Amino acid sequence: MSDPAPGGEAAAAELLTLEDVERAAAAALPAGVRDFVAGGSGRERTLAANRAAFDRVFLRPRVLRDVSRCSTAAELLDRPVSMPVAIAPVAYQRLVHPEGELAAARAAKAAGVPFTVSTLSTVPVEEITALGGDVWFQLYWLREPGRALELARRAEDAGCTALMLTVDVPWMGRRLRDVRNEFTLPDHVRAAHLDGGASAAHHRTAGASAVAVHTGREFSSSLSWAQVAELRASTRLPLLLKGVLAPEDAVRAVEFGVDAVVVSNHGGRQLDSALPSVEALPEIAEAVGGDCRVLLDSGVRSGTDVLKALALGASGVLVGRPPVWGLAVAGEDGVRRVLGLLAGELADALGLAGCATVADARRLRTARGGAAAGERRRAVVP
Repeated sequence: MSDPAPGGEAAAAELLTLEDVERAAAAALPAGVRDFVAGGSGRERTLAANRAAFDRVFLRPRVLRDVSRCSTAAELLDRPVSMPVAIAPVAYQRLVHPEGELAAARAAKAAGVPFTVSTLSTVPVEEITALGGDVWFQLYWLREPGRALELARRAEDAGCTALMLTVDVPWMGRRLRDVRNEFTLPDHVRAAHLDGGASAAHHRTAGASAVAVHTGREFSSSLSWAQVAELRASTRLPLLLKGVLAPEDAVRAVEFGVDAVVVSNHGGRQLDSALPSVEALPEIAEAVGGDCRVLLDSGVRSGTDVLKALALGASGVLVGRPPVWGLAVAGEDGVRRVLGLLAGELADALGLAGCATVADARRLRTARGGAAAGERRRAVVP
């Protein structure tokens, strides 16, 4: 295990919620890095709406159920996990800790959940899969012909167990915090899978985010269903599409042989005023009707949020910022703390809702803002 940040295990043990971890990370990080991690696009309406939408969802707990043995165990993509949670892809994790993705991946392995390697990881995928554990690879479609497929093959050869194609970034959303800060990557933080790591992201651009300039040069804005078909034909791995908010796109994904859709607005970092992910979830789950898995991303901040997502039709959730906060606070120990908090909160929420298993959670009904929601999803009464 790596040396944690100052305070280490003791500091991590004092963090009782993910909000506590976020506050500790905000205090520890330089302002520009803090904004890069925390910020959203535009006026950050979707960033705020993700949390507000979760707060509007209420659960209908069941009673007189035997919950003396509650289990968070589940499956994601037909593989066993300790809880229905995966770490989402997050770029440039060495911005917040010297070990970056390596520390986070070790924590994920210890917690028994998948870790997703970003195309913009600061550590090569081979070094991460060498740690063991369940590793997914997130793919951006790149301008240079053939490069995206080469990266997909590289990830498969390295031992990744799934490919996740991000489909909501034809270019990076206008993230005003980064623009105002003229955010630039320090020299030691490099995209390990691109250009040998050197890029425009390291050169300050007046009135702009250097990271946005870089991705604008690297990412293809012509990604379409044709490329999804090409990727599907090129790999045997389970294929996920991340960034789906419309039921029509989810249905189309099934037609193209996609194994899972990730209902996501990119954590409020792409189209500002995009629908909160948890609002889009029930309609998408109903539209695919079990023909593919449905995961939820954007705004998950507690084990109770995980339970809400399950009740609304998700197979599981992705968490992005919280593990990065933990990494910033205490390295591997901090990420372990984040995942431990989620596991403990989920177990508590399951039991109090009358659910002994994750499968039981999917039978719960919900209400939003006082008006019944999810009523079309009839509770299964034993």
